[in-house]
Amino acid sequence: MLPRIQHLKSTSRILIRAILLLGWPLLFLNSCHVKQVPTQIEPAPIIKSSFVLVKEVNFTSGLFYLRKLKAGTKWDFVNTITQGDVFKTKDQILTLEASNIFEVYIVISSNILVGFYLPVEKTFSPLGYSQELEKRDMKSN
Repeated sequence: MLPRIQHLKSTSRILIRAILLLGWPLLFLNSCHVKQVPTQIEPAPIIKSSFVLVKEVNFTSGLFYLRKLKAGTKWDFVNTITQGDVFKTKDQILTLEASNIFEVYIVISSNILVGFYLPVEKTFSPLGYSQELEKRDMKSN
């Protein structure tokens, strides 16, 4: 019985090594991709007011890139797309990184961060999970 157990352990080690060796390239390729969905800019029925982010928001893009929206940043309304309202800021540079680096604006729907608008590509990149934003609306002049 003992030789059979040693054979199973040896086979298990080989299988685990094969999965690790073959799995890393797939993991790397998956992390080098920013999902982009074509989107349509819609005429904004109402111009949204700018807001200040009250609490910092952390998120990951892909598997390895930690990003944050800094507390105290002012976000200005750009336009509306199918997925929500698009806002940009001059207070920080926001990018998503993969095989390329993309400048992005945030997309909000009902005070929830749902993803990012890539202005050069004119596409939407969904956030893997939505996050509620703590924000303070600014008065319009």
